[in-house]
Amino acid sequence: MQASIHTFAEDGSGSALLDDGRLVTWPGAVFASSALRHVRPGQRVSVDVEGTEVSRLWIVGIGEGEVIR
Repeated sequence: MQASIHTFAEDGSGSALLDDGRLVTWPGAVFASSALRHVRPGQRVSVDVEGTEVSRLWIVGIGEGEVIR
């Protein structure tokens, strides 16, 4: 699913807005395992969501196993 970054903290935690308007959050550990170095508000990302928390965060083509299409 796609989302737009809403907030990003120095510890790697943050929040994003899903396309349906729901706000979801992630702890720093999820960002640490993403292979990303930084994200900025408004940036589009892919996410897996469980409830209201992001369990995986990535940008297509960045990180192990990701292929640019």
